Amino acid sequence: MPNTTDWDGIIIGTGHNSLVLQAYLCRAGLRVLSIDRADVAGGGLATVENPRLPGFLHNTHSFFHRALTAMPWFRDLELSRHGAEYIEPELNVAMVLQDGRVLEWWTDFDRTVESFAQFSTKDAQTLRAWRDEFRPIVEEILSPEAQSPPLPPDQRQQLLQRSALGRRLIEASQRSPLEFVEQEFEHDAVRAGLLFFNGLREVDLRMHGFGHSIPALLAGSNMAQMCRGGAVALAEALTADIREHGGEIRTSAEPQSILMQNGRAVGIELTDGERLTSEGFIASGLNPQQTFLKLLSADAVPQTVREQAAGFRYNLLAPLFGLNVALDEPPQYSAAEKHPELNDAFMVILGLERLDQFHEIVTAHEHGRIPPTVMWGACPTVFDPSQAPAGKHTGFMWEKLPYAVNGDPKNWDALREEHGRSMLRLWADYAPNLNEVVLDSFTRSALDTERSLPNMQFGDLLVGSFDNDQVGYHRPFSGAGSYRTPVDGLYLCGGSTHPGGNITGLCGYNAARVIAADADIPLWWTPPEIEESLTAL
Repeated sequence: MPNTTDWDGIIIGTGHNSLVLQAYLCRAGLRVLSIDRADVAGGGLATVENPRLPGFLHNTHSFFHRALTAMPWFRDLELSRHGAEYIEPELNVAMVLQDGRVLEWWTDFDRTVESFAQFSTKDAQTLRAWRDEFRPIVEEILSPEAQSPPLPPDQRQQLLQRSALGRRLIEASQRSPLEFVEQEFEHDAVRAGLLFFNGLREVDLRMHGFGHSIPALLAGSNMAQMCRGGAVALAEALTADIREHGGEIRTSAEPQSILMQNGRAVGIELTDGERLTSEGFIASGLNPQQTFLKLLSADAVPQTVREQAAGFRYNLLAPLFGLNVALDEPPQYSAAEKHPELNDAFMVILGLERLDQFHEIVTAHEHGRIPPTVMWGACPTVFDPSQAPAGKHTGFMWEKLPYAVNGDPKNWDALREEHGRSMLRLWADYAPNLNEVVLDSFTRSALDTERSLPNMQFGDLLVGSFDNDQVGYHRPFSGAGSYRTPVDGLYLCGGSTHPGGNITGLCGYNAARVIAADADIPLWWTPPEIEESLTAL
């Protein structure tokens, strides 16, 4: 099959980072094509209709979008104009204990402190002190860092050492998140809640160098949000902006290989034999193994780079198991008798009581066993009725479960429905009306995630662990940590790059800046200059 028309750039994958990258470069005047093996663009931004009950919409992978509307690309790309509308419920997170007590995180921080004080006055005071101290660190260091290509570690360390804020960040970072909560807070439920909401989903809680992660999230001014119409509405807004500015998105187009010419990446060959060529760049939103080992021939990549890609590691605790339900009415929690606000909570955490449960969860993951359930979820239709037929509702619960259960991920195909039923029984222990109002349910395991989103190898929704040698300038590995790769003309833009997985869009945002600089294209946006920012502190 002959080559198709040359493009200024081709992006492999249409996850949200790839779409953000494409949108920026299309607005810069480039003709950019993105391709994806999936039928619909958006990657994890998936909202599917229940096949047995039309009109019931389920967000099967991505739902809680923390501080999404505060991201620079959300503003720059005018995504509100393209229909992306976000909701940030006031009672943002509620951790319900078996005895009916509720630990609450509100958008109003004073109300959060009041809730923590019901468990421990000292812990409430500590919470406020860390939030107040870390707010300028987040605003002046951590947020600009996440929105910039990473600095070399030595340079970053030297710049941070020059300011009081930087030195405080370095000091706080020395501990692990687990040590941080054990040393700073006294109540067991408070410790468990802080680790779960502000830690478990991001980094290994035992890892030194990440002690700052919990106060950093506490100090953020924005909390969990949801997109009206489902997560797919964000993908639709991004694709609308791309097409408005001349870009093209091709789905059901699976890449077979990256084409090389004179040592430079120049195109993509699809599995059907079609060749797509680029006069400018190729960018991959896939993981390092897919990019360097599957799509590039061995003679196109130095052996050392292939070894680095092969050694890229994934998160032990990232795999996600999901229970999705269609409902006659939303959950009605027994604890709402004393806490009437609970039935309007956004994220609800169940099954978490004490700090030691984290050790049990880690041990279970290490041995491929299913631990006692700790789960979290929401009823989206309480806030957005459009995601179900009139008067009806959808809900879900997620749980961190091992990818290779009992030693083999394929075991999930036989186990997942029964485990979903056990999750529903636990949910009904807290919300008894669920025994009567569930119309339909289905489950998704970490293996299902990998099948639908192969870049999330081993079901790792964060696309790579956050070990100390896989963060910042060294993410995904040394020599490829600034979105450029050792292969001329080839860039990375997915969650395996800085600042990492989750729905932040910042991997694509930062990659756009690097590619534009290499192509000598003036920036139409104004990103932060992290070196200047740290120097000015």
